[in-house]
Amino acid sequence: MHRLTRAQARRIAVRAQLLDAPRPTDLVEVVRRLTLLQIDPTAAVAPSADLVLWSRLGSSYQPAQLKQALEDHRSLFELDALIRPMGDLGLYLAGAADRPVYERSRAWVRDNDRFRKDILKVLKGSGPVSSREIPDTAAVPWASSGWTNNRNVTQMLEFMITRGEVAISARVGRERLWDLPERVYPGDFAVPSVEDAERIKNERRLASLGIARAKTRAMPMEPTDVGEAGEPAVVERVKGEWRVDPSALGEDFEGRTALLSPFDRLVHDRVRTQELFDFEYTLEMYKPAAKRRWGYFALPILHGDRLVGKVDATADRKAGVLRVNTIHEEVKFTRAMAKGVQAELEDLASWLGLEL
Repeated sequence: MHRLTRAQARRIAVRAQLLDAPRPTDLVEVVRRLTLLQIDPTAAVAPSADLVLWSRLGSSYQPAQLKQALEDHRSLFELDALIRPMGDLGLYLAGAADRPVYERSRAWVRDNDRFRKDILKVLKGSGPVSSREIPDTAAVPWASSGWTNNRNVTQMLEFMITRGEVAISARVGRERLWDLPERVYPGDFAVPSVEDAERIKNERRLASLGIARAKTRAMPMEPTDVGEAGEPAVVERVKGEWRVDPSALGEDFEGRTALLSPFDRLVHDRVRTQELFDFEYTLEMYKPAAKRRWGYFALPILHGDRLVGKVDATADRKAGVLRVNTIHEEVKFTRAMAKGVQAELEDLASWLGLEL
């Protein structure tokens, strides 16, 4: 059993997320280490995937590089609104033949087998195409109380991509272009058993987080628990047992200042963030303005191994300005903290092509 101070646990988490110094330099390697980038269209400052990469790579990173890795080099792929390294593709197609998992969805796919085959014919002859370019020949409409009601083409494509029958080839703006997987994915990737895939995903997830719970509550997009991966640990003044990546123990730590996306994996699990960093955070873009404490898209501030505040900022592209509305100090900023935050804001503005 490893016994860690909270500072040790925080440093393990920060290092695992490539937020210590010096910065990494390779985009694809960053995604491989993080295991994923979440796609979110909110661009109050910049899209989250780009912000996450900027936080690691700095202003040398340009969004065109991510698009190139996805669409030209095919070193990354998109699935379920997450960007992952192509080397992990087999992990997420393990058990594909048994999807979708819910019987209602499985029945709908069976009832629309001709529709599914029609989509494959369109892609074979015309791909890559957007969903709007695919005729809706569904025999049974998709019923939902939400926005997917009767959106038959989109719903079938979502099921087919999890089955490995289609792939996302590119994006034009926010619109996905669909194609046959053999035109997008490499032809020689291995698909492990479901059991092996789950084990490897847990190991990869723990390596990207450094320290995590064996089991947590369900999380949107991606779990934050890691099963039996790693080795057991306890953290001072924090209840319960953790799992820690043994390769992360005993490493030197050199911190820096970073501004984080609200979707950054360092803060994505709000309970873990509170437990290890004593940092409260809620994304307030869905709240009425009068009820916001920190701002529409407040960026958490990391300094060394501590989360020390939040920046309420907005990219006013029409005016050509990065507007910093408020800097919320969770602790009294030292001169080093203030200087580090100012430098990151200047770099962020320069990266966005805006004045500060």
